[in-house]
Amino acid sequence: MTPEQELISALETIPWIQELDPEYFEKLAGISSVIELDAGVKLFQQGDKQDFLYVVLKGRVAIEIAVPGKGRTRIYTAEPSDMLGWSSVTPVVRQMTASAVTVLPSALVRIKASKLQKLCDQNHSFGYVVMQRIANVAASRLLFTRLQLLDIFSHSSKEVKNA
Repeated sequence: MTPEQELISALETIPWIQELDPEYFEKLAGISSVIELDAGVKLFQQGDKQDFLYVVLKGRVAIEIAVPGKGRTRIYTAEPSDMLGWSSVTPVVRQMTASAVTVLPSALVRIKASKLQKLCDQNHSFGYVVMQRIANVAASRLLFTRLQLLDIFSHSSKEVKNA
């Protein structure tokens, strides 16, 4: 299988991408690639500016944040079909809100974020599908992060009371 065929096959497995018109599916393929990484590889670090959006095809990727007094804390583990690096597509921020490290050997679709933004600007229907998906990911990660931090801080306050 050629790299292009492998990419098309990979994109066809991602649910939200299956919703796209064939024209935009092909354009998305033109700005994407499949990468394979060993376990323990850092995709990006919290605070970095990066120009890639990732979708996990296989494996697992830990999403971690730096918590003062606690160090790096895993807030989410991305699995196949999960999106990573969504802030690279946002219009202003484009700064990674967390770090991402592969937990298992993983394969990901890597999409050039600046080119994806241009496609969204050129066709608002396409842009709506993409941004709707990004909004859902951002909202769910915010919820997971909030719950994780509540758990961390509730344990911290119990430790202080028991000391």
